[in-house]
Amino acid sequence: MELSEFRQQIDTIDDEICKLFEQRMRVVGEIGAYKRDHAIPVTNSGREREVLTRVSKALPPELEPFGRALYRSIFDISKSYESMGQLKDSALYREISSLISAAPAAFPKRAVVACQGREGAYSQMAAERLFEVPEILFNSSFEGVIKTVLGGMAEFGILPIENSTAGSVNEIYDLLVKYDVHIVRSTRVKVDHQLLGARGMKKENVKTIYSHPQAIQQCSHFLSSLKGVQVIPCENTAVGAIRASEDLTGTVASISSQTCANLYGLDILAPDVQDFGSNITRFICISKTRRIYPGANRTSIMMVAPNKPGTLFGILSRFNACGANLVKLESRPIPNREFEFCFYFDIDMSVYDEKFPSLISGLEGSGMQFKYFGTYSEVV
Repeated sequence: MELSEFRQQIDTIDDEICKLFEQRMRVVGEIGAYKRDHAIPVTNSGREREVLTRVSKALPPELEPFGRALYRSIFDISKSYESMGQLKDSALYREISSLISAAPAAFPKRAVVACQGREGAYSQMAAERLFEVPEILFNSSFEGVIKTVLGGMAEFGILPIENSTAGSVNEIYDLLVKYDVHIVRSTRVKVDHQLLGARGMKKENVKTIYSHPQAIQQCSHFLSSLKGVQVIPCENTAVGAIRASEDLTGTVASISSQTCANLYGLDILAPDVQDFGSNITRFICISKTRRIYPGANRTSIMMVAPNKPGTLFGILSRFNACGANLVKLESRPIPNREFEFCFYFDIDMSVYDEKFPSLISGLEGSGMQFKYFGTYSEVV
């Protein structure tokens, strides 16, 4: 037989599969209506096991694992479709709908904003990208930023979430789970690190360098080329610049920004010492209250998935079914729970997309632990 003849057979089989799929989903919809009327949960693990057992027995051994994988995907699609009629009863669905309806005209230009570090920190630069006139309250830690927002002393907070060179800031993900704050915007800041020292200081005299751990990681190639130099992590790149400015020995330097050099009267001993020229840090803007501003097209959520084969694939299939583009997937271990992980997802999908409420509410009703951080837009 020719290849074209095999393909024709496949097309004929696919036509039959489509007809059967339509019939199956029609029955799934009827089952969903019955469950709603009788207050029965959408997920029935026992029934799924029963179907998988029957499918395994019906297939030849070489096709059995592929058949189970296929039916797990069908289960996920069916549950999403089955639960669509319940979406408008979801508290999250109602809240998102009301936030969209009541969205303010624009993101505010003026606000009290909490940032980690000192004057000249990259978080300050992010705040100045997001707000025309920010009144900045500096904190010594990321957790302090969140507490300042939750305590009502600042309307918004700025936190670094990931870097194009060093990767995710894991502490921030852990804090997002620990505290009830909401992401309302994000931005990106190009990070250019400089080796700074007191006026007149020489690079060859440097014995100690202070900087934030992320900055140290982003400049690892440069730092490894220095001999006999002690690198000491500190709270922030701006704090490192201050320590260099206070040094009287002529041996202390910092890895900080050009802004810090100007602020604290330091010389640039070596310019652009980051490993890669395209060094971008993404910052999120958090709020105590959930808000959705016009143009919101990025959503951040967290889910705790059971440690079972195919669970993560099932979550991803929901994104695919709704046409949502997954732009970030991060896993973090759960404290005191061995080999269990929570997953963070960033989804590129407009809040105005008709499938958006179905996706979010379906994930919330999946039976897994779920947290919705917010839907927002990013200033690039």
